[in-house]
Amino acid sequence: MVGHVVVIGAGVYGAAVAAGLAKRGARVTVVEAGAPAGGTSGATFSWTNSCGKQPRSYHDLSVAGMAAHQRLAAAAPHSDWYHEGGNLEWAADEVGLERLRAKVAGVLEYGYGARWLTKAEVVALEPDINPAGLPTGEIAYFPHEGWVEPTRLIGHLLATALSRGARLLRDDAAIDLDVDTTVKIRLTSGKSLTADAVVNCAGPHAARIAELAGLTLPMRNTLGVLIYTSPVAVSVSRVVHAPHVHLRPDGGGRLLLHTHEIDSAARVTAGKTEVDPTAVEGVVAAGRALYPGLRDATVESVRVGERPIPADGLPVLGRVTTLPTFHFAVSHSGTTLSVHAGDLVAAEALGDPQDEALAPFRYERFLA
Repeated sequence: MVGHVVVIGAGVYGAAVAAGLAKRGARVTVVEAGAPAGGTSGATFSWTNSCGKQPRSYHDLSVAGMAAHQRLAAAAPHSDWYHEGGNLEWAADEVGLERLRAKVAGVLEYGYGARWLTKAEVVALEPDINPAGLPTGEIAYFPHEGWVEPTRLIGHLLATALSRGARLLRDDAAIDLDVDTTVKIRLTSGKSLTADAVVNCAGPHAARIAELAGLTLPMRNTLGVLIYTSPVAVSVSRVVHAPHVHLRPDGGGRLLLHTHEIDSAARVTAGKTEVDPTAVEGVVAAGRALYPGLRDATVESVRVGERPIPADGLPVLGRVTTLPTFHFAVSHSGTTLSVHAGDLVAAEALGDPQDEALAPFRYERFLA
């Protein structure tokens, strides 16, 4: 039985793994280079879904992740981070509609919740939406999807771990690893840690942590741009994927806006990330066209997160065969997967193999 586990990273994965370890009686140290939720987890659309994910094993893992969020929110007193309002999506042209039809057909074949709504049905769900922005029919509705306030979720999971004796070392990055039968970790502060196992939950920096252990983790990280509005008196109750703007509530009357196109408007120059303000205004204008009540909203902040995406797009989870004291919990869609997958990784780090669930997501697939 493993006694002491070091978790590198205090985002959604690191917090979930730490909570899973602590609940099983392990001694846990969480090492975070900055502040908890201060990286990608604090700048994410955090849409919980398995909408068109392939292959089937990835779909099933995501569905299990959605169910884990439901259970956690139901069991936690005063939980306020999980919102299951569903997701609406429609297309702007025939090509997009054919793709949407194929996606709906595919998820229905898997038994996933999806149905088609008319314009009138959508207006009944979203009374502040502009009907002129909707097609007359074939609006897809995925009723079991939703969104998470990741900072609040991370706070709950870390509090769970800390209440069971876990330790959090923040503003202190791992800079050296010696991984053998035991793990030795050196931090920027000069501290050294000795542990029985380490879990790499470093998100976009996971490849660097893997390299410290002599492993090559191929990643294709991308930047994601998110626009947060000022509080505004507009009723939005769910995730909405319209052709020219994606949006959801973000608490306190704010809305969170995004499109795939605006991600390309982010530029990193001399270590500073900037976003073209014209592109930001274009997304806000699309939001105002869809929800006219947004005309009084201003842009409160624009955040840019670096999405951790393994080279083949699939999660990397669980132990490394050649280094059984080294474990991964890295993926895109981290919010959806973290509570469930993080608990699986925690179990395996403590000597309980999770081969049936984690076999498709092992690091070793990159060595073939």
